[in-house]
Amino acid sequence: MLNQLLNDEAGFVVSAELVLVATILVIGLIVGLSEVQHAVNSELNDVGEAIGQLNQSYSYSGFTKRDGWREHAFTRGSAFADLQDDCDNNQCDIACDAPQREGYKN
Repeated sequence: MLNQLLNDEAGFVVSAELVLVATILVIGLIVGLSEVQHAVNSELNDVGEAIGQLNQSYSYSGFTKRDGWREHAFTRGSAFADLQDDCDNNQCDIACDAPQREGYKN
């Protein structure tokens, strides 16, 4: 019985084909997921640029309630001007720099 099991090669070709197909599928999945990663990063970069283009400036004037010469209530005005940030309009790229040597410690 043991010799029959050792000499049996009925499933050898099928298992070798499955290993080859599985290897090709895994390599294809790695490449595909890498492309999905780049596409998602690109779209998130576009969303960040769109948010950076929003103008968040605002202002409102104050008002006063007067009755003749007497002042009953007042509210002061306020204003805020939105300035351009460092990385607005895709000015900053996310990339790795070359390794730098450490400086001397003080």
